[in-house]
Amino acid sequence: MKIEVWSDYVCPFCYIGKRRLEDGLKQSGLKGKAEVEYKAYQLDPNTPIASDLSLLEGLAAKYSVSLAEAENMMKNIEEQAKTVGLHYQVDKMKTSNTMDAHRLAKFAKLHGKESQITERLLHGYFVEGERIDTEEVLLAIAKEVGLDAEQTKAMLNSDDFAEQVQEDIDEAREIGVQGVPFFVINRKYAISGAQPTEAFVEALEKIAKEEGIQPSLQVLGGVGGGQCDDGSCNV
Repeated sequence: MKIEVWSDYVCPFCYIGKRRLEDGLKQSGLKGKAEVEYKAYQLDPNTPIASDLSLLEGLAAKYSVSLAEAENMMKNIEEQAKTVGLHYQVDKMKTSNTMDAHRLAKFAKLHGKESQITERLLHGYFVEGERIDTEEVLLAIAKEVGLDAEQTKAMLNSDDFAEQVQEDIDEAREIGVQGVPFFVINRKYAISGAQPTEAFVEALEKIAKEEGIQPSLQVLGGVGGGQCDDGSCNV
């Protein structure tokens, strides 16, 4: 099962949706049967780099509301994040341009580190309040996941992977993506938004059945049970 996920690193629902997809794959027994690929999307490509504007100030300006109203908007999202074990630090977040973060993710994918960098960037922005559009932070994150520092710095100081990022964004437009997260499964099915985990489980099980994919067995019970293998019994 191939799952393509269009998302942006400053989209609060994208991190929640990532967790719910992961939980859905576990609960449906399809975790080992799915290949997840992350696709770039930019909610606002015109966001200034290394801006001092807080996330709440950015929301207030974007939706023409007060800071108090923007804070209330985020409180609901914070509560949803908690349901999947994420504790957002809204007060620490700054508006960020995500082009370089997406380019870093493409570079990481080339080195087999896509899943690690995706999780680390989302965690950095929403939980740590990191400035993920600065070279210093991106280099530190790259080092954490095992990417070569000099190669990463050279990439960030070039235009490498910008074309691939734009291709993802253009493809999203072509298939009608109007918001993220957006999940495309086997190029035949789509799930829009950070749906509840139960909705992911139901959809994944239905798709697996239609595609003839057999879920893995889920082993129940705790440790300590007696068991015999081919050579002896564990009593």
